[in-house]
Formats: sequence, structure tokens, C-alpha cells
Amino acid sequence: MVRVDTYTSNPLKQCSLDELRRRTSAKWRVHPGDVLPLWIAEMDVQLAGPVVEALRTAIEAGDTGYAMGEDYVAALDAFAAERWGWRVHSERAAIVPDVMMGVVEVLKLITSPGDAVVVNPPVYPPFYQFVSHMGRRVVEAPLDEEGRLDPDTLASAFRTATAPGPSGEPRGEDRRAAYLLCSPHNPTGTVHTAGELAAATELAAQWGVRVVADEIHAPLVLSGARHVPYLSLPGTERAFSLMSASKAWNLAGLKAAVAVAGSESAAELKLMPEEVSHGPSHLGVIGHVAGLRHGTGWLDALLAGLDENRKLLDRLLREHLPDVRYRQQQGTFLAWLDCRALGLADPAAAFLERGGVALVPGPAFGTGGEGFVRLNTATSPEILEEAVRRMASAV
Repeated sequence: MVRVDTYTSNPLKQCSLDELRRRTSAKWRVHPGDVLPLWIAEMDVQLAGPVVEALRTAIEAGDTGYAMGEDYVAALDAFAAERWGWRVHSERAAIVPDVMMGVVEVLKLITSPGDAVVVNPPVYPPFYQFVSHMGRRVVEAPLDEEGRLDPDTLASAFRTATAPGPSGEPRGEDRRAAYLLCSPHNPTGTVHTAGELAAATELAAQWGVRVVADEIHAPLVLSGARHVPYLSLPGTERAFSLMSASKAWNLAGLKAAVAVAGSESAAELKLMPEEVSHGPSHLGVIGHVAGLRHGTGWLDALLAGLDENRKLLDRLLREHLPDVRYRQQQGTFLAWLDCRALGLADPAAAFLERGGVALVPGPAFGTGGEGFVRLNTATSPEILEEAVRRMASAV
């Protein structure tokens, strides 16, 4: 039996830089060894004890076959009930390979090639890539200057997304549209309020737009904010959500996720091809379940560490890079830094080439990203301090 985690120390203070450099994941192998990699969304932590124990037990038992989803859905249901007061009904849920592949499969169910998908830039770059590769059109509804959802902008985008096509065909079943919502938002770290989500839901219903919520960062909401599961809101009966434990427990390489349908979308979810359920990793499901069920103590310690790091980053920037604007993120472990006042043509390139710090360039996130960079705060305070000092030396 896996023990319940009672972890209390900060997971972000466990790994030295030398230990981290021995890792072979993309974060540590894309750039030269002297670069501090604060770009891709991997955390510099050791795994939660219950996750390690569950994976070790499975490997020692040779339990490395094909995945089943019942335990994952049950574990997510229990976690969601405890954290958010919301239930995940098994008859309206299905395992998928990961969140983005789940998004793709859901969009296939509710849109056709040529249809539009609305996104809120600056937003996670794969939203653009996956939607375009599916033959759908991306329609942007940018966040406002405070990084919040803007109802007027959304309404305009929904109007564009559902407008007649070039040949004048009327709006209807042959002209469907979807809204791919990022909640909490990547890269800004915005945690959308119930009121903001309700307003977006009302607009989507008005324009006949189906909502698909990417809630992969849902467990990673910091003090002062609260995650509102999208499907917990009235009017979301025809919507979908994609959830996963991968970000919160640093399990990106152990792929698995859950697609959840609103009460009126369950029949559509059942139309998802059966082979989609073959994609999740069985070890991924085991690890995710262990995190959700037994790793909440570790998660709470992580959240406290992330809270400390966002405050530390704010202080470091004020001290070393006062021209960089930073609105502390409410959720995720991602910081969205406004570097426009530095006068750099490409801030990310300057920080990498002159300072040896790898960040994600803002333009990759679409409209509103020019002059920004995304920085991963899920590292030790020592690495964060060294990164900011290096960034300052680059300007």
C-alpha cells in the first residue's frame, strides 16, 4: 500500500545544479552545459515519494503493460472534490495520451477542417501549432493589458469565428467554431475568476461556440487565487475539459491525461476513437494516480516554495533589472516578463547569448508577446538569483 505523503520541506531546494545537469531531458540537453535553462516547463525537483514508490512497485512487478483509465478518473474525482468542490463523473470522462492530444481529439469531435478555433494570446504556442496542423483556423482574442479575459474582444472573435465563409455559406452546422481556453493561463499565470469565466461562457453560448478548456495547471494555483473548474459553472454542459497531474507533479515524461465532458457532451466524448485510449502510458497513469491520491502534502510544500520564488523574483528584478515589468503570477510556475523598456530587439536571444540564460521568446505566444520572455520559476532560489544576475549582465 502506498503511504500518504506528509512532506513539508520545500521540493525546490532539494536539487543542486550539478545534480540537475546530470538529467537527460530536453530542459538540460538542448542548450550547452553552461546555460541556465529556465525555458521549458519542467521543474527542478525530485519526485514526490508516493509517486516514486508507486512506479518502483510497478516496475519491480513487471506491471508495464497497457493503460486503464478507471483509477485515474477516480483519483482525479477525489482530488477535485477535495480541492475545488467539484466532481468528475466516470461516465463523462476518458483517458487520453496527454492534454494537447486530448484537445486535438475533442476538437475533431466538434469542429471540421476549415472551422475556427479562438485562442487568447499571448498563449501556449502549441495551441497555434496543433490547431493549424488539424486544418482549423486560429482566431485571436487577445488578453487585455492586465492579462485578463476581455468580453468585448471575445465577442468580436466569436463573431469572426462564426461568420459566413468566403463563398457566403450561412452560419450553421457546416460552420462550427470552438474556443480553446487556457485556465490557468500560460504564459501569464492568470487565474481566471468565476465571473470572467461566466461571461465567456455566456458569449460562447450566444455565438454557438463550443468551449474546450485546457486545465493542466489547475493544481498549481498560489495563495490569493482559487481555480474554478470550467465545467463546474452553469452553462458549460456542452463544453469539455482536459486535465492532468503531469505539470503539478513534474511528470511530463510519463504521459497521461483525462478528457471530461459536460453533461450534454458525454455522447460526443463516447465517439472518440477507441484507439485514443491506447496512447497514455500505463506507468504515467500509475504515477499520476499516486500524486493525486497520496502526493498532496508534497504538492502543498511545492506551492509554498513557488509562492516564495515569485516574491523572490519580484525582488531580484526590482534590484537588478528595474526596467523589466513583472506581474506576479497567480498560478503555474511561469513568469511573464515585460522587457520592452530594455530596448532589445530580441530579449530572449540577448539573455541567452550574453548571459547564458535560456528563456522562451515572447513572440512564440502570438499577439502581445513581442518584447516579452517567459521564465520558469520552478527552480531553487540560488539558481533563480544567479539567472537574474546573468540577465542583468546581458543588458
